[in-house]
Amino acid sequence: MNKPASPFPASMRHGAALAVLLAAAALGACSSNTGEPESAATTPQNVTLTQAQQQSIHLYTVEPSSYQTVINTTGMVDFDHNRSTDVLAPISGPVAKLLVTLGQTVKQGEALALVDSPDFAAAIDTYRKNLAAAKAADQIASTDRDLYAHQAVSQREYAQAQSDAAGADSDRDAALQVLVGLHVDPKTIADIQAGRPVTGGSGVIRAPIAGTVVVKSITPGQLLSAGTTDCFTIADTSKMWVMGQLFDREFGAVKVGDPAEVEIGDGDKPIAGKVTNVGSVIDPNTRSATARVAVDNADGVLKQQMYVSVRIRSRDARTGILVPVSAVLRDDENLPFVYVVAQDGGYARMPVTLGERIDDRYVIPQGLHTGDKVVMDGAIFLNFIQTQ
Repeated sequence: MNKPASPFPASMRHGAALAVLLAAAALGACSSNTGEPESAATTPQNVTLTQAQQQSIHLYTVEPSSYQTVINTTGMVDFDHNRSTDVLAPISGPVAKLLVTLGQTVKQGEALALVDSPDFAAAIDTYRKNLAAAKAADQIASTDRDLYAHQAVSQREYAQAQSDAAGADSDRDAALQVLVGLHVDPKTIADIQAGRPVTGGSGVIRAPIAGTVVVKSITPGQLLSAGTTDCFTIADTSKMWVMGQLFDREFGAVKVGDPAEVEIGDGDKPIAGKVTNVGSVIDPNTRSATARVAVDNADGVLKQQMYVSVRIRSRDARTGILVPVSAVLRDDENLPFVYVVAQDGGYARMPVTLGERIDDRYVIPQGLHTGDKVVMDGAIFLNFIQTQ
């Protein structure tokens, strides 16, 4: 029996058959490599080494370790505010003469500048008058005391004399305190009390503390306003503060008394210090709190406003799993992993979670267990072999 003729030409039937055969071959090639899903084919397999290659591998056995949190941050140098002060003008008037230069070391009470001040002259004149009035009132009160004892004056006259003397003494003492507040030197006060003439009519601005003149804000001829014009800043720079920044988890890790080290980046030995205050307010701009570190600065290396590196070590001991930094690698997605010894004797890639860095070790919160053997030297070699 004759077969019906195909509606397609012979050339088209041969081309279709060839396309089917090629598609089947391609499908077989994709599925004949491992017989497993494609994702399994790309999963890293354990690395096995020859005995010679094993010589370059060094292992670290994981076990819980005690450690102390270390905070590495930046900070800015400032004066010790307990050892520095701004000097305001105690009197009004133009600056007559500057007696110190910037950077000069001064003693407490040393003269810093002279001021042509009517306040100074008026204060001396007031004290001189009140001193004389108090002496006169005291003499009258003493005389009336004797007279009253012999009933030569009335009780009213006696009481009035005692009251006048007390008031005069109070005015004298108040005028003396004004001179002390104006930093009048003791010799000048002694001359006034002895009735000797006082030489010089200039007021004096004196150093309230010993230290270094770190700021000079006035010039000769400048008109000063008592109590408001900044004249100098004096600081004892042998002790300085470093204000370190703390963020997030670091807030609770740092406490007063924790030891610290300050580095200025010149390669010299770090400067030892101690945390003396931890701020309780968060800066809204930086979202950080401040840890104040007190340091010795006898050689004057640290300067105000200098940026430095700060390393604070918590005194609170913690326990966790730590591995050497050299053991930790990162994959193509920048996720950390280590190589551990597998049951078959090979080396398996193990994803881990990184915690803080403690010197040359990482804290591993997740991914490893006690007894695991981690490759600490040779991990890069294993990764090279595995990715070829």
